[in-house]
Amino acid sequence: MKYLIQLFTYSFFILAYISCGKEIKQEKKLVRPVLYKTVGYFGGDKTQSFSGTSRTDKIIKLSFRSSGIITKFNIKIGQRVRKGQQLATLDNVQARLNYQSALSSLNSAESSMNTAKLSLDRTKTLFEKGSVALSNYESAKNQYTSAKNSYNSAKQSVELQKEQIKFGYLIAPENGIIASVNAEIDENVSPGQTIATLNAGTDMEISLGLPENIINLVKENMQVDISFSSLEGNNFNGKVTEVSPAVDANTATYPVRIALLNATNEIKSGMAANVTFHFGNDTKEEIKELVVPANAVGEDSKGNFVFLINEGDKSTVTKQQVTIGELTSDGFIIKSGLTAGQKIATAGLQTLLDGQEIKLQ
Repeated sequence: MKYLIQLFTYSFFILAYISCGKEIKQEKKLVRPVLYKTVGYFGGDKTQSFSGTSRTDKIIKLSFRSSGIITKFNIKIGQRVRKGQQLATLDNVQARLNYQSALSSLNSAESSMNTAKLSLDRTKTLFEKGSVALSNYESAKNQYTSAKNSYNSAKQSVELQKEQIKFGYLIAPENGIIASVNAEIDENVSPGQTIATLNAGTDMEISLGLPENIINLVKENMQVDISFSSLEGNNFNGKVTEVSPAVDANTATYPVRIALLNATNEIKSGMAANVTFHFGNDTKEEIKELVVPANAVGEDSKGNFVFLINEGDKSTVTKQQVTIGELTSDGFIIKSGLTAGQKIATAGLQTLLDGQEIKLQ
């Protein structure tokens, strides 16, 4: 019996040890960022793709023109608003006090002006009868003129203070959709502080930054191709509308804006867009030699290869065998294995795996 108890105890500790030793490990899935390039023709239609962001062509930052605490707040993200609609209200304590003070000053100035007018009329009558000197009459006229000027000044002050009260109301300047909200009710705000952002435009555009080695090739009215990773299978046409002559200090790129020519309601402000520029020569000669960057081509036991990028809900790479030709200033000529418009990885080929999930960078 004693032996059975010892055997049972020993087995229990063995099982406990085994169960404790098993640890469930959940490896965090890493999605690797990948640089890429679109395959194009050598000496002919050279393409470059850059990432941008969609936005409406008119974005208005809403703010109060006076300070105070927000007492009414009727703003939500995605809300459609009409021009003239009241969106928020401040307590306006200081503005109302200033208005009451201005009214009091106006009443006092009006009383002084009326008194000065009565005095002037009386002095004028006496002067005409020869009962007072000319100096007394001139003094009465000056006092009335001064009182009248004070009254007009006080009247203007009342109008200005009335306008200040209006500054405590946030009114929609245009029809549109609220894109973001940056304040809450009971919050103390200052003049010019952004309360919300209103997308008031009717057309969509793409904003992006281009490097200095590309910017001189981009001209206004240049046609481009646009695609969205969130709208797979849909391609859109665009036209360059603005090219900045100065670099953006924050991004070290030159800001460019592109108008979407065939936008749909599926395109929302803030969506990531892929913009493809075609930098071709001016001749009609068709050159059918494909070229890819030298750093995009790897080599294994089967020959040369590239990693094709498959875009979708999850972007992946596929190892594709290719036949290369001569090395040019633009990269390797591709004899077979690729077609124009395909996207290929251009860095880190040694660490990529066939079928690996990636994200475009």
